[in-house]
Amino acid sequence: MLAALLLCCLAATPQGEGKTFLTVEEALALAFPECSIERRTCYLTPEEQKEVEELARAPLAARVVRPYVATRDGHLVGTAYFDAHEVRTKKEVLMLVVGPDQRLARVEVLAFAEPIEYLPRPAFYAQFARRGLDDELAVERGIRGVAGATLSARAATTAARRVLAFERVLGQRAAQPPPAR
Repeated sequence: MLAALLLCCLAATPQGEGKTFLTVEEALALAFPECSIERRTCYLTPEEQKEVEELARAPLAARVVRPYVATRDGHLVGTAYFDAHEVRTKKEVLMLVVGPDQRLARVEVLAFAEPIEYLPRPAFYAQFARRGLDDELAVERGIRGVAGATLSARAATTAARRVLAFERVLGQRAAQPPPAR
């Protein structure tokens, strides 16, 4: 389903605008070399949704969360979330990886359908490494903005807050094996 979103993200984009950089599989392989990766599905209760929205400072589109949990030798390495959101009028898809310490480990741009000149440089995304969910995780606070790409910077920061809010509210539930039936 996410692969289809990547394709749709750029399908209606005029020539010269937007780009797909990585597939889901390529991004996961970059983030979690030599790991076992399992896609999970978590359903937020209405109360959890409200808490995530308050922590993220943004509304959620759905109460279903699909983290990719990476383990090596039975130990949690990290959890990847793929966040598709609108920047201005077109989509961006990010992979945000959260470490076992509930801090961001990396952010990768998978697709960007806006004009490419609005895409922040890699140094912008590097600012998110080791960030936790706090008041400093905001543009013009702990995150430096990008001249000419203000909406892109805000969209990425909101995605980072949303993912870290999932981690905080779900706790380790997302990383635990599903219950036996």
